[in-house]
Amino acid sequence: MNVQKVKRIVIKVGSSLVTNNGEGLDHAAIALWANQMASLLKSGYEVLMVSSGAISEGMQRLGWTKRPQDIHQLQAAAAVGQMGLVQVYESCFARFNLRTAQILLTNADLAHEERNTNAKATLDTLLKLGVVPIINENDTVVTDEIKFGDNDSLAALVTNLIHADLLIILTDQGGLYNADPRQDATATLLTHAIAGDPALEKMAGGAASELSKGGMLTKVLAAKIAAKTGASTVIASGHEPNVLTRLLSGESIGTLLNNQ
Repeated sequence: MNVQKVKRIVIKVGSSLVTNNGEGLDHAAIALWANQMASLLKSGYEVLMVSSGAISEGMQRLGWTKRPQDIHQLQAAAAVGQMGLVQVYESCFARFNLRTAQILLTNADLAHEERNTNAKATLDTLLKLGVVPIINENDTVVTDEIKFGDNDSLAALVTNLIHADLLIILTDQGGLYNADPRQDATATLLTHAIAGDPALEKMAGGAASELSKGGMLTKVLAAKIAAKTGASTVIASGHEPNVLTRLLSGESIGTLLNNQ
C-alpha cells in the first residue's frame, strides 16, 4: 500500500471492540481511536468512521442478556442504544477538539440514485468542514430486504460512495489467518492478499462471535467491494496500540488486501 496516495479513509470498528465484548461502551478504547484520528486529521487525512454497537448498547440499557430474535425488539434496542453510542463518540472526540456527525443509512438509501447523491454530497461537505462522520446502519427502519447485513458491507459501500482510498476494518483478531487462530494453534497471519481472491472466501468462512453478525468472511467480501473503486483494505486488531497512526506511517499491521 502506498500511504503517500492515501487521503480519504473509512475506519470500521465492530461491536466486540466498541462494547468491550458486550460489557458496555468502551469509553477508553473510543478515546484512543479519537486521539489517533485527531493526529490523522492534523496530518491532512479525511476520516470517516463506521461503528457497530447500537443494538449491544441498547440491550445493556434495557437489561437484556440475550439478543432477541424479533425484528421490532432489535429495532427498539438499536434506537435506545444509538443514544448512548452517539453520546460516547461525541464526548470522546470532543476531548481532542474534534466535531462529529451522526449519519444513519440503509441499503435503500444507497440504492436510490437521488438519496445516494445526497448522502455523498453531505459526507463530502462534512469532510471539508473537518468533521468526523460516525456512520451506522439505520436499524430502526430497515427490514431484512433492505439490510446491509453487517457493518463490514456498509463500510465497503461507503468507501465506494465517497471514493475513499483506504478501508481499515478493526476487529478483535490480528487480521486474516489461514485458519481460525482461536481453534488452530498453527494458524498463520496473511500479511498481504488479493482482494476478491476466491480462495480467501473459502478460507474465511468461519462463524462469528455471539455479539458480532460479521465474521472474517464478511471482511473479505467487504475488501472485494471496496476494491471496485480502487480502495485497499486493511484488517487489523483494534487492540493494537496506535494501530491507525502506525498504519498510515507505513507500518505493516494485520492483513492488507488490494488489487495486486
